[in-house]
Amino acid sequence: MKKIIVNIMFTTGSALVILASFFAAFNLKEMQIITIFQILGANIFINCGLFFIIKNIESRYVIIEYVLHISYIIIILILFGAIFDWFSAIPVWVLVIMAVVIYLFTIGTSIAVIKKETNEINKLLQKRKEKMEDI
Repeated sequence: MKKIIVNIMFTTGSALVILASFFAAFNLKEMQIITIFQILGANIFINCGLFFIIKNIESRYVIIEYVLHISYIIIILILFGAIFDWFSAIPVWVLVIMAVVIYLFTIGTSIAVIKKETNEINKLLQKRKEKMEDI
């Protein structure tokens, strides 16, 4: 549960930074406060849905899982965009690019964390092996 909450906050923060950058780059009017909560709601749906997908759907090919994840994210963003009229200020392609960038950044971060944890575990196992050989 803690991991889901951290992921929700991370993706919401990332989305807000990218969205603010887009607004600044194209000199658009300021974003309304309610939009922040709409983005949070979308990220709650996205992360809870991804948690369900990851736990229940498995493929021999990792790329299929990634395509399923990003497709789900894009569908949720398009639904939320239609419900909350985001497309009057932001084109659909921007939401798609945001989704892909945030997803790739999240995957990259996860890989880095897993690699770090794996290295730490390997070091501990090596130390244990050395202690066992000394006995």
